[in-house]
Amino acid sequence: MVGTPYGAALDLAIVLAIMCWLLSVITREYSWVDRVWSVAPAIFCLIVAASADLESSRLNLMTLLICLWATRLTFNYARKGGYQPGGEDYRWVYMREKAGPFWFQVFNIAFIALGQLFIIWLFTSPIHHAWIAIESPLNWLDGLAAALFALFWIGEAVADQQMWRFQQQKKVRQEQGLPIEDPFITTGLFQFCRHPNFFCELGMWWTFYLFAIAATGEIFNWSGFGLIVLTSVFFGSSRMTETISASRYPSYSGYQATTPRLIPFTRLGCIKSTS
Repeated sequence: MVGTPYGAALDLAIVLAIMCWLLSVITREYSWVDRVWSVAPAIFCLIVAASADLESSRLNLMTLLICLWATRLTFNYARKGGYQPGGEDYRWVYMREKAGPFWFQVFNIAFIALGQLFIIWLFTSPIHHAWIAIESPLNWLDGLAAALFALFWIGEAVADQQMWRFQQQKKVRQEQGLPIEDPFITTGLFQFCRHPNFFCELGMWWTFYLFAIAATGEIFNWSGFGLIVLTSVFFGSSRMTETISASRYPSYSGYQATTPRLIPFTRLGCIKSTS
């Protein structure tokens, strides 16, 4: 990594991690990495593409796709109030209550700040492998990767909009004192799996890995470890989300029993209802 543009991106990730940790200590809000999450991959890719004077077609394509990814995520996070004071993710509140003050602070510095920024850097690393093989021309696998990435991008944008519309309608009914017939969304893409946004998100990053294969011709490289870690994080995050949802809504167990967690048109992740 020393002397490479992606090594410079790692240095930046460390700086951002320290800044996020300090801000969390000062403000007592723990979503600072969440606020960085949507822009850091684009910045890392821009560092690499700029090092080639924006003359590499593959690096430019990869960076463009990640900038589109960043635009969608930043917009969705902003409209939910994530960048406003007090816009802390409710899952950190849940974790803080469960872990207690001391262990949560250990978790904060080890995972929320340092760990998550390193994970972000790691799953963006296919662009480093594309940089290593910068002379390799674009091929059919690049085209396939770009098409799949766009498909997953559209899928997540649709899922985000469906969730946003559902939550806004639910909020209006609550403010008007009207009964809430459906406390959680089960329509649209959410009828095919419980977390279509997570499925599409992981799909984009696994697809992004194809660019590294297209550039180097190597099916396996160390950037794949970032995808494994990211997938594990999403499984843990979805489990925490569902634990909270099940505690709030007794009927949620029925949804878990009939609808897969992540992969549509399967029974993977279906949980037998105990009710």
